[in-house]
Amino acid sequence: MAKKKNGLFEWVKIILIAFALAFLVRTFVVSPIVVDGPSMQPTLEDRDHMIVNKLKYRFSDMERFDIVIFHATADKDFIKRVIALPGEHVAVSDNVLYIDGEPVEEPFIDKDNNWLHTEDFRLEELPGGYEKVPEDHVFVLGDNRNNSTDSRSLGVIPMDEIIGKTNVIYWPIKRMQIAN
Repeated sequence: MAKKKNGLFEWVKIILIAFALAFLVRTFVVSPIVVDGPSMQPTLEDRDHMIVNKLKYRFSDMERFDIVIFHATADKDFIKRVIALPGEHVAVSDNVLYIDGEPVEEPFIDKDNNWLHTEDFRLEELPGGYEKVPEDHVFVLGDNRNNSTDSRSLGVIPMDEIIGKTNVIYWPIKRMQIAN
C-alpha cells in the first residue's frame, strides 16, 4: 500500500512541476497569439496563429520593421510593425516613408496596390505632437495602412507596453512561415 501511495505522489509531483514549467515558459518566454483583423495584411492574415518571443528585447535592441505585440488597452493587445525608433522623426509623403527626412524602403509594402496607400502625415501632426519619437517609445504602423489602428491614432507606444516580438506563423499549416 505504501508503494502505491508513493507512486501516486510521484505522478502528482511530476504533473505539478510540468504545469509550473508550462506556466513559467508561457508567462516569461514565449506564448501564442492569434492575429485579429486585417491590419497587418498582406504580411499577416486574420486568424494566423503566431508565437510571441517575450525574451527578445531583454537581450537585444528593437529594430525597425520588427513585428511586435503590445498592450493597446487594458484588455486588448495589438500586433503592428515598428517603423520609427526613439529619437527619430517619421513622416509619409506621396506614399513614401521618411525617417529623419530620408526615404526608407518598405519591402513588405506592395506600392502597386492602391489599397495599401498611406495617407500623408508628419509625426508632429499626430497625437502627442512630438517632433521626434520620445526616449523609450516607438512608432508603429500596420502593413494595411488603410485599415489599421496604430500610432497615427494611438500616438507613440511606450516600450514597457511591448510584450515581445513575433514572426513565426505556425497555423494554418499552409501559411507556416517566418514572416518579415
